[in-house]
Amino acid sequence: MRYEAPLNDFRFLLFDVLDVGRLQAFDAYAEVSPDLIDAILQEMGKFAADVIQPTNQVGDAQGCQLDPASHEVTTPEGFKEAYRMFAAAGWTALDAPVAFGGQGLPHMLKFIVDEMVCSTNMAFGMYAGLTHGAISALHAHGSQEQKETYLRKLVSGEWTGTMCLTEPQCGSDLGLIRTRAEPREDGSYSLQGSKIWITSGEHDLVDNIVHLVLAKLPGAPDTSKGISLFVVPKFLPDSGERNAVFCGGLEHKMGIKGSATCVMNFDDARGWLVGQPNAGLRAMFTMMNEARLMVGMQGLGIAEMAYQESLGFARERLQGRAPGGARNADGPADPILVHPDVRRMLMRQKVLNEGMRALALFTGHQLDIAVADPDPDRRQSADDLVQLLTPVVKAFLTEEGFNNANLGLQVLGGSGYTKDWPLEQLVRDARITQIYEGTNGIQAMDLVGRKLGMAGGRPVASLFGLIQAFLDETGEAPHTPALRAALQRLEEATAWIAANGPGDPDQAGAAATPYLRLLALTVIGYLWSRMAAVAAERLQAGSDNRALLESKHYSAQFYFDKILPESQGLLTDIVSGKESMMAFDEAHWAS
Repeated sequence: MRYEAPLNDFRFLLFDVLDVGRLQAFDAYAEVSPDLIDAILQEMGKFAADVIQPTNQVGDAQGCQLDPASHEVTTPEGFKEAYRMFAAAGWTALDAPVAFGGQGLPHMLKFIVDEMVCSTNMAFGMYAGLTHGAISALHAHGSQEQKETYLRKLVSGEWTGTMCLTEPQCGSDLGLIRTRAEPREDGSYSLQGSKIWITSGEHDLVDNIVHLVLAKLPGAPDTSKGISLFVVPKFLPDSGERNAVFCGGLEHKMGIKGSATCVMNFDDARGWLVGQPNAGLRAMFTMMNEARLMVGMQGLGIAEMAYQESLGFARERLQGRAPGGARNADGPADPILVHPDVRRMLMRQKVLNEGMRALALFTGHQLDIAVADPDPDRRQSADDLVQLLTPVVKAFLTEEGFNNANLGLQVLGGSGYTKDWPLEQLVRDARITQIYEGTNGIQAMDLVGRKLGMAGGRPVASLFGLIQAFLDETGEAPHTPALRAALQRLEEATAWIAANGPGDPDQAGAAATPYLRLLALTVIGYLWSRMAAVAAERLQAGSDNRALLESKHYSAQFYFDKILPESQGLLTDIVSGKESMMAFDEAHWAS
């Protein structure tokens, strides 16, 4: 079916709940009017459906092809033309720096564009996706010469970027990397080594690919503190000469087959140091954190498309009769949408998708405040929330994105398991999001091990204060008793980790994944209460958008009845501690 961008939900969140119009008060966003935002939403919705979506199934069927002789990679049919149109329309430059040809628009609009792109072809979206992180890393840490050399071409989409971290012997433990960088007399470096699982490492969409590569200098500490970052272009910008970086193979993957996932070999490739020696990991995390937010939007994009497909099927598929009596009396059977269990699956998809979208755009809004608000205290508070919520957005949206794709397949039954319908591809494509850019377990450990204690606990205290202020100021808002109870559980879990984690890292590790989920469910509960309150106000005021507003009322009820009660079990999981999972010794595993 044709993708329909959820424009009404985007508008409701942006204008009614988050009041994005306030961004116009900031100098950086003074020209970002509601009319401009709405035009962007409409145009991207049409572009995603008309240009990107037709490439999705062919990309999955054809995949990418490597010519072993030339080391060149060919992308699936239609990708080159779609990418050319994507870049020409300015989508690669949306929130990029104005000084280098970007449009400088709010980050939350980039989040929305990412969702729409990934709903229609997640694999295609990855070619431009990591380029955005490369732009940010070079803009934040590169020299002025490097910025002038690379940024305009990356912003315009004429070139794309990669993030080269992983090696065969190391994934998340980057201190084990073996790629080396030897100084040259001209101030550049010679890089030797191999990287694996490199997204868009080689392809035919653009004339040049700019690799950001982690490597170790001579004499550097053989730990993560000895990592430096280098920019290594496929073609040298000054001479156009081919650099000695080549694709040595393509990964054979479960999904995202239209995305070129490469083994990249650096054979005395010429590169330039970005930032300071041995400070590469900090520089790379500028790119990594953006990528993690983007991956969260991938999970949401897939979930939205799965919901649309399964809802369309449920409306048309005739099977059996409604438990309470025939609804389609003139037909041979009722549509399966009438059955409570089918509605359970569809409602869970819809309500979680809208809650996850609210969480993502709330985080994007805080990111915009963090970079544009003239008040330093408000900037700091917003940045604290972004730091705290980044691993949550990545992990929770991808976890539930996959679950919702799987639910969508279940709605279709046997049809969903066949290639005649798109659900099986959505399930396969979604699965990687829980793994790359740091597995969801690593996101949970980052949250518990780093973010909770950051700045003396200031970010999590800020979040608690935000929700408590809402409860205090709007005590009559819908579902506040349930939200208050969930917040108390989250505070109790946080206190338990603070008391037990520092002296025993295994306790913190055992609690990490359920804690991240508890935090996500609580924040989404806060946002659903806000959405329900706004919907009630608009209905009372006589809004003509009754269907949407009434759906928010019932969706919030479903969330607080059927989903948020999980928070009690999560608290029980957390405070039960590590004992039952750490008691096994080696002999027990094989018993």
